[in-house]
Amino acid sequence: MESDKRTSILRIIAAIGIAGVYALLCYALVDWARPDTGFVSISFALIQPAAISAFVCYVADPLAGRRRRFYLLVPLWLFIGMIVIAAFLLQEGAVCIAMLAPVWLISGLLGAHLAFRLRKRDQVDEAAVFLSPAILALPLVLMPIEAALPVPEATYSVRREIIIDASADLVWPLMEGIPDVHEDEGRWNVTQDLLGVPRPLSARLSGKGPGSIRFASWEHDVAFREIVTQWLPGRKIHWRFDFDGSEGWEFTDRHLRPDSTYLQVLDGGYTLSPLPNGKHLLTLETRYIARTPFNSYASLWGELFLGDLEMNLLEMIRARAERAAARES
Repeated sequence: MESDKRTSILRIIAAIGIAGVYALLCYALVDWARPDTGFVSISFALIQPAAISAFVCYVADPLAGRRRRFYLLVPLWLFIGMIVIAAFLLQEGAVCIAMLAPVWLISGLLGAHLAFRLRKRDQVDEAAVFLSPAILALPLVLMPIEAALPVPEATYSVRREIIIDASADLVWPLMEGIPDVHEDEGRWNVTQDLLGVPRPLSARLSGKGPGSIRFASWEHDVAFREIVTQWLPGRKIHWRFDFDGSEGWEFTDRHLRPDSTYLQVLDGGYTLSPLPNGKHLLTLETRYIARTPFNSYASLWGELFLGDLEMNLLEMIRARAERAAARES
């Protein structure tokens, strides 16, 4: 009995070890062959976790005698292992891990559930001897097929707004830019305070009117330009983003540059509208293009990430403008 238990444990360890080596080899292969688009794919993000979970379940339970609970625990163990490997060994950014984590877990659970449902209970499953390696081969077979298919493209807009109790004369200069952002300004948010996306340090406007340039600088040497396209003093300033030659994005996530193959941040800007009692509504909007097999899912994260960044900037402007209004009163 003790020997059977030891054998069972060794099977589980061996299965997880093989799965881990396989996952790292797949990662290296994709990073080498398709570094710009390979990780944002159905075969890598959806099929692979299911295949790995099903493989481990087959190998760890050759007689198909374990209960459903064991099968559903397997993807949880693998999920924890994937996060540890991605964060500490592969040095992936928190943003990328956060986006893939729910997909990994759901895919793994589905793979384990299917493995449980398809097994012949309490007998040697001869088909599993051939099926186990085939399961691991499935993502590799699908990758080149998926690469030949067109990738869906969609444009999204993220919009946030805030009410400011101050005159347009006090708000407008802050819309043009804040050259000296302090550490304690803005508000707490998931994207910057939990996931570690850099906070803005300054935005400096060079010139006036359309064609002028806002130079943006964030923490960890992230810098880029914004070319002004719409200019209505006291009411509106909009720009298109220019990331040519910009640096520092590797700190945020090396696979999530704002001008990458599957993500392109286009334009944005502030609009100030008068409200009763001298208050104003300040709106910040950002547009971007997503090119992924799962754009609707990606847009949910875009709403969170860009929404957090926008609200942080709006809060800075509100606080400064209202402090200036209080000094004048």
